[in-house]
Amino acid sequence: MTQNRGAGAVLAAATVTTGLIAGVWFAFTVSVMPALGRSDDRTYVEVMQNINEVIENPAFFAALFGALVLTAVSAWQQRRTPRGRWATAALVLYILVFVVTSAANVPLNNELAAAGAPDRIADPAAVRENFEDPWVLWNTVRTVLTTAALLCLWRATSLLRTARPDQAGQPSAYLASDAGSRASR
Repeated sequence: MTQNRGAGAVLAAATVTTGLIAGVWFAFTVSVMPALGRSDDRTYVEVMQNINEVIENPAFFAALFGALVLTAVSAWQQRRTPRGRWATAALVLYILVFVVTSAANVPLNNELAAAGAPDRIADPAAVRENFEDPWVLWNTVRTVLTTAALLCLWRATSLLRTARPDQAGQPSAYLASDAGSRASR
C-alpha cells in the first residue's frame, strides 16, 4: 500500500508541475504577448529580452524539468494500471512540448538576444518581425500540448481516486479480456 501511495504522490506531483508549466505558457498566450503587441518595436524587443533572461531561474527550471521527470516516473509506475495509458499519453505530449521549445522557442529567444542591446539595434522592427509571429505561434502550440498533457494526468489522477484500496495499482477486473457481460463483448 505504501508503494501505491508513493506512486499516487508522484502522479499528483507530475500533475501539479505540468499545470504550472501550462499556466506559464497560457499566461504568455493570453496576456503577456498581447500586451507586448501594443508596444513599440524597441520596447517589445527590450521586454522580451528581459523576460527571456529572468525566466531562466531555478523555480522555472524545477517545474519545467520536474514535470518531465515526474511524468516519466509516473508513466512507468502506472504502466500496468488503467491509469498507465493516460500517464503515458501525458508523457508523449510533454515530450512534444520539449521538442517545440527546443526547436522553435529557444532558438528564437537566442536570435533575439543576439540582436544586441535594444537601444543599439538599427532596425528593431525587423528584429521584432522575425521573432514575434513565429514565437507566438509555437508558444500557442506548446500551450495546447501542455494543457492536453495536464488533462491526461488529471484523468489518471481521477482514476487513482476511484480505485478501491484492495485493487490499488491493479487493473480493473472489468478491463481483463475475459471479464464483462456478454452485452459488452
